[in-house]
Amino acid sequence: MTQDRSRSISRFADLPALFAEMTATPEFQRAFGDPIPLSIIQPGDEPGEHDMPDPLHAQADCAGIIATIFDLLTDTRLDALAPEIAWGTVNSFHFVAGKLEKQEDAVVDELRDMMRRSEPSEVFNTELEEKQLLCQSLSEQREAVECMRDYAAETFRVLSGRPWSPARGSRVSKAATATQVSIQDFLRARELADRERYRPRGPIVVASGHAEWHDWQLLWDRLDSILARIPHMTLVTTAQRKGFDAIVASWAGNREVQLVTYSLTGSGRGAPFARNRKLVDLKPVEALLGEGSGIQANLYQALRKAGVPIHAFRKADQAPAEKVAPPERGRLRRVA
Repeated sequence: MTQDRSRSISRFADLPALFAEMTATPEFQRAFGDPIPLSIIQPGDEPGEHDMPDPLHAQADCAGIIATIFDLLTDTRLDALAPEIAWGTVNSFHFVAGKLEKQEDAVVDELRDMMRRSEPSEVFNTELEEKQLLCQSLSEQREAVECMRDYAAETFRVLSGRPWSPARGSRVSKAATATQVSIQDFLRARELADRERYRPRGPIVVASGHAEWHDWQLLWDRLDSILARIPHMTLVTTAQRKGFDAIVASWAGNREVQLVTYSLTGSGRGAPFARNRKLVDLKPVEALLGEGSGIQANLYQALRKAGVPIHAFRKADQAPAEKVAPPERGRLRRVA
């Protein structure tokens, strides 16, 4: 693990001083500092020598883009919109990374097909070399965009107080320390041994509660006690974007615990209860439940029947909202 030489930041004005004392993180050095000699910018282009952005400039500007949004809107009547707009900006990196990954996968399939029908001709060999270079170029682009996305997401976490996560699917990369994946990828990884990036890292702890929940300290303290006993835990939530689940997700991002978001699949009134049954099927070792609707009550009963230890919280257990201080700003972490 790289030594943490960061210091706390909360405003855009803090960034110049912060970056003045920093060098580019290992992730940016890997993604931007050692480009392949020749690259193809997009399919159909000729190979050429193209520069990559400077690693430190790329790192600083990724943080600056997100921080500028908060600096502009905080303490104005648009304050509440800052996290939404910043989320969308991070998501644009995520969207492009996903698009590049699909293109890369398509080229890999073409390469496999070419290898199966290998021909001893100069034209075929030239086409094969260009296809390999295109695949390498797409991989390089994807890793660079993933690196920018992860740093922008970390800046979002620092300034919003909650981890960034995509609306659908998973966010994984070679540089990620705290990985958040969708339940579809999580379940698929249990069957496919080669999906190491999505593989759950440890015993499962389930968490679910009401969307109206404000006492974050109550939940963080209990989660910290669970983490002390189960240091390699994987946290599975019911994927609500505010309240109990959002507080739990924020803790996971802060403590670098793998988070699996189990969003609803299917429609109809029975979908949440079907999800509850599947949560129990994951064989969690513990559960953290907040008083909520009949969905949480049903999950409580199902987990209790399965013999899962449950940490149950009533709404009345919370401190009064006016006495709950907001969580302190995080740190912009340097991770290896």
